[in-house]
Amino acid sequence: MDNTLFDFVEAKIRACKAVCNHINQKDERKLLNYFLRNMHNLEGHDNIADYLRDKGVYSDDLFNECCRIYEEVKLDTIKPYPGVKKVLETLKRVGLKLAVVTDALNGNAVKRLKKAGLIDYFNVIVSADMTGRRKPEPDSILLALNKLGVRPEEAILVGDSLRRDIEAGKKLGMVTIYAAYGDRNFFEITKGVADYIIYRAEKILSVIGLNS
Repeated sequence: MDNTLFDFVEAKIRACKAVCNHINQKDERKLLNYFLRNMHNLEGHDNIADYLRDKGVYSDDLFNECCRIYEEVKLDTIKPYPGVKKVLETLKRVGLKLAVVTDALNGNAVKRLKKAGLIDYFNVIVSADMTGRRKPEPDSILLALNKLGVRPEEAILVGDSLRRDIEAGKKLGMVTIYAAYGDRNFFEITKGVADYIIYRAEKILSVIGLNS
């Protein structure tokens, strides 16, 4: 979902910038790095608390206001990548079942999909808090497949992470499409890691033979 359907990294950067502006700081990349430390949940507000404490400006009121700003700007910034809606409309029109499998909490996933105007395209939404395990563990993917009523070998997995998405899908025997356009860690792809590599969302249609 995040960085496959929409640019979630950019949304986080803008949210961090808004928080930093609020406290007269200009180092949004430093705040972003607090979220990337793996010390707390990737979206946990404890990361903001740590940042404010390290800046020597923490107070409960300021923390609560910064969290509000962060969540508001992050959500407001979300919009689909070019071509995503066309792809989803085409897939739904031909009768394919669609699922979202995400490491986001279910409530956050629903909010983001609604904000992006994409939620109605999906038959199933499975989040990590529904299984208790995050990708690349297969639990969420298997739950989505079960809800869709399809076997792994009948399904296609599209994802922006080689480790969390593509490797997980291949281990289950799924056809995998690596959405390189959404991976900011993309440098060099080893041939054969994914079944297909795409640099624009619309290429999904040609990969599965639905190019218009």
